[in-house]
Order: sequence, then structure tokens, then C-alpha cells
Amino acid sequence: MPNLFTLVLQITVILAVCRLMGSLFRKFHQPRVVGEMFAGILLGPSLLGWVAPQFSAYLFPPSSLGFLNALSQVGVVIFMFLVGLGINPKELKHQSHAAVLVSHVSITAPFVLASLLALYLYPRLSDDSVSFTNFGLFMGAAMSITAFPVLARILDERNMMQTRLGTVAIACAAVDDVTGWCILAYIVVLIRAARQATSIWVTLGGILLFAVIMIYGVRFLLRGLERTFHKYGEISENRMAFLLLLALASALCTERLGIHLLFGSFLMGAIMPKEPKFVRYILDRFETITITLLLPLFFAFTGLRTNVGLLKGPAMWFYCGLIILVATGGKLGGSTVAGWLSGMSLREAAGLGTLMNTRGLMELVILNIGLDIKVISPALFSMMVLMALFTTFMTTPVLELVCPEQMQRAATEKVAAPAASLQEIA
Repeated sequence: MPNLFTLVLQITVILAVCRLMGSLFRKFHQPRVVGEMFAGILLGPSLLGWVAPQFSAYLFPPSSLGFLNALSQVGVVIFMFLVGLGINPKELKHQSHAAVLVSHVSITAPFVLASLLALYLYPRLSDDSVSFTNFGLFMGAAMSITAFPVLARILDERNMMQTRLGTVAIACAAVDDVTGWCILAYIVVLIRAARQATSIWVTLGGILLFAVIMIYGVRFLLRGLERTFHKYGEISENRMAFLLLLALASALCTERLGIHLLFGSFLMGAIMPKEPKFVRYILDRFETITITLLLPLFFAFTGLRTNVGLLKGPAMWFYCGLIILVATGGKLGGSTVAGWLSGMSLREAAGLGTLMNTRGLMELVILNIGLDIKVISPALFSMMVLMALFTTFMTTPVLELVCPEQMQRAATEKVAAPAASLQEIA
């Protein structure tokens, strides 16, 4: 049985530290999520466990971490539903040639570079329990992701949501996330199928059937929900509960099929109707409790799994620096070159590359999956978490440097607004 006092104490401390660090980072013009990610590291063995090991052991005894993880995973399941709801891949059709080119390059360049890096890191940071194919694919997928919610928040705060740079970045981030999650789903299926008696073809057949039911069956029901909203201007509590049940049931189905809980909730959000007012209404109902209560628990649990102390010696820090360099070069560099070749000015293209290099919370979600399925080691996990923190932290100052707001207001073409952002993700 869980110790209720310990659990409530953990939640209290986590919320206090996350809100404090989030507010502090906002003063430095950083998204709140960067501060909350950093707060998670502070609460883990990298700082609290090192400075005050006895207090850390009292606050986070090993026997309690299972309950903390369970609560955090519920938050991430709902969060992924909201991410899917906010993403509208069809927006790419309405964007310029720049969005088409950049979306392909911003996935391909970091994926190829990460796969090449995996050749170097595999014999040093992995072993025979993980095949090189799975290791390389995971590294490629992890470095190809862009944090769509954090990116949307940065654009919203800078009043760039309706600029050409903003709409191209949003469209590319949407495609990147969908592609990255598809690759990750493939990796998870391969690894889990190898450990189970069920044939991989049976698993793939079940996944295909599930996708067909969701797209052509459940999606039809959701359109009725949208019509109800337009008719009455609101959705009853029973219908909202039904929507949440669908998201949770979808998550359970994908977990049962051998992928992961998060893929089901993400798909449920992705097939939702995308009419802006309807999307905003749903987001408003789910965001507050998810973002202010449940996601900080996920940051804390990630921090408890991150141990910078594992990076002992110059060689380990060299590997970490190499990961950051390759991740930044592939995403920021590749997107910048693609934007420039598509007709953007060099500074605007650099701004686009900087935005695409934002990884944030989405990276942490992927890394936790990788650690859960044992495709990466705890040491590599810690390195990748530091990479996620660094690339997210650098976005705002570098964007201001290469592409100031004044230049955006003066030189950027106004276009139609993209899909609704997740207002309080950061």
C-alpha cells in the first residue's frame, strides 16, 4: 500500500519547486517548461541526492517511486492526447514550398547524423542486449523530434503565430512529431515482439486494424461531438467524460497491442476535429490540471532517473558534448540550410532552424520510453536529457540574436493562423 503522507509530501514539494523554477526562468524570457524540466533534475540524484542524500532518501524512497510514476504517466497520457489535438498535419498543404522542403530536411538531416553518431556510440555506451539497428533507429528518432507545444508557446509569446516564419515552423514541427512517433512506434513494436511469443505479423495486423477503426469509426463519432458543440456552444460533462474514456481506451489498446500507452492517446488527439473554437474549448477543459499538477510529476520522475554522476571522466562528457553538437547541427543546421534554399533570407532561415531545434518535453517523453524498453542505458539517458535541456534553453536567446522581434514585425509576411497552441504548456 502507498504511504499517503509520503505521496502527498512528494507532490507538494514537486509542485512548489517546479512553479518556483518555472517563474524564475520566465524572468529570463524562457518558457516555463524549461524551468520545470530543470526543477526535475534538481530533485533527482544529480543535485538533491548529492547534496542531501538523507533528505532525498526520505522524500523519494524507492518503494514510493512506482506510485509517483503511475500518476506521472496518467498526466503524460492526457498530455499526448492534447498534443495530438493541437497538431493538424493538413496545415502543411496550405503552406509554402519552404514548409515542404524544411519538414523533410529537418527530419532527414538529424536522423542521418544521429545514425552515424550511433556507429561511434554503440560500442561505447551500449551492449549486445540491444541490436545496433534498434539503437541507431532510436537515436535517429530521438534527435529528429521537435517540441510542438513548446514551440507554439514561444511563437505565441513573441506574437509570431501569424507570421510566415511562425506558420512554417508550426507546420514542420507537426510533421516532425508525427514522423518521429511513427518511427518510435516501429522500434517499440520490434523490441517488444522479440520478447513475446506473439508473431510480429499478428501484432502489426492488430495495429493496422486498430488504426482503421480509429480513423473510420471513432472519428465519425467525434464529428458528432463537434456538431453538438456548435449547436449548444458547450459540451456536457457526460460527453467530456466519454471523450476522456475514449482517449484512455485508445491508450490501453495500443499498450495491449505492444506499442505503448502514449501512442493511443496521441492518435486519439490526432483524429479529433480541428475546428479552432472546438479545439480551444477541449484544451481549456483539460490543460489546467494536466499541466499544473500531473506534468510536474513527470519532470520530477525523469529527474530521479537522470544521474549526471554517471558521466564520470572526460570521455563521458565528450560523448555528451558530441550528442549536443550533432543534435544541434542536424536540426538547426539542416533546417536553416533548407529554409535558405527555399527562398527565405539567411536570418529568417536561421530563426526557423533555431525554432526547429526546440525539443523540450516531447524529447523527455521519448527518452523515458527508450529507457523503459532498455534500448538506451541510464548514462546515455542522462546525456540525452542534458541535450534536451540545452537545445530547449538555447532557443529563445538564439532566436532573439539571429531574428529579432523588430525584424519579424517589419519583414515577415502575414498568413493565416495555424492550429491552436497549448496555451499553458510552458
